[in-house]
Amino acid sequence: MKRSKLGFWLFLAPCLISFAIVVLIPTVIGIYYSLTDWKGSGNANFIGFENYIKLFTNDNSNFWYSFGYTALFAITAVICINVVGFALALLVTKKFRGATLLRGIFFMPNLIGGLLLGFAWQFIFKQVFNAIYTATGMEFFRNWLTDSTTGFFALLIVMVWQMGGYMMIIYIAAIQNIPDSVIEASAIDGAGGWRRLFSITIPMVVPAFTVGLFLMLSNSFKLFDQNLALTKGPNHCNEMLALNIYNSAFVSNQTGYAQAKAVIFLISVATISIIQLIATKRAEVET
Repeated sequence: MKRSKLGFWLFLAPCLISFAIVVLIPTVIGIYYSLTDWKGSGNANFIGFENYIKLFTNDNSNFWYSFGYTALFAITAVICINVVGFALALLVTKKFRGATLLRGIFFMPNLIGGLLLGFAWQFIFKQVFNAIYTATGMEFFRNWLTDSTTGFFALLIVMVWQMGGYMMIIYIAAIQNIPDSVIEASAIDGAGGWRRLFSITIPMVVPAFTVGLFLMLSNSFKLFDQNLALTKGPNHCNEMLALNIYNSAFVSNQTGYAQAKAVIFLISVATISIIQLIATKRAEVET
């Protein structure tokens, strides 16, 4: 038993040490700096909760607008990405020639880096859409990245295009894990395709929905690369939380204040993620 426990901790130690170095220690240091007036260089003077008081009472950095904008984007993106991912999984798990090729094609956008992806779509929304607007005069294609509404949908399109294939892989594994005997029994009982989808497939894939919702919720809240490359938050109208914190730290040189924002950001995302996990776990038990 002693050797077993020693071996367990020896194998676990590298992960625990890495987690402490990469996550725990920086988090503690960040919380400390959120209580200072640090400007990114020089001395950091301890000022207590002044940054947090300013954030809640006299914030002029559009943090709360970015918070609401990010929350709305996260909710919309989570729904769209999981619906698209599940639909793609249903498609490619059908037995037809080329299904394996389609899996690779749908997953490929996830292999592209966030900044590169953002710049590629920036070209599409700026150059291609403006060319279509010039040729046709259709207002729909005009100035997509300078308006809060169209900029929102531009970010959503990019996020769904990139992450839909990733979620497809998770749902493929869940769908293929459904016993063939259950599908065959439902077919014998006369259940049609839609009936099998809502009565068998979806209930048995609920654990995958739990994973998918958690991953996409956290990724949507933390979205930065695409926001920076695609819109850069002109006049703060498309500025999401991560970009707002970045601008406070590296553009305005208010590092301590930005760190206070990051702490609020961390608490908010953690709370929302825990609530989501509890709710979806209960759904798993009920199904």
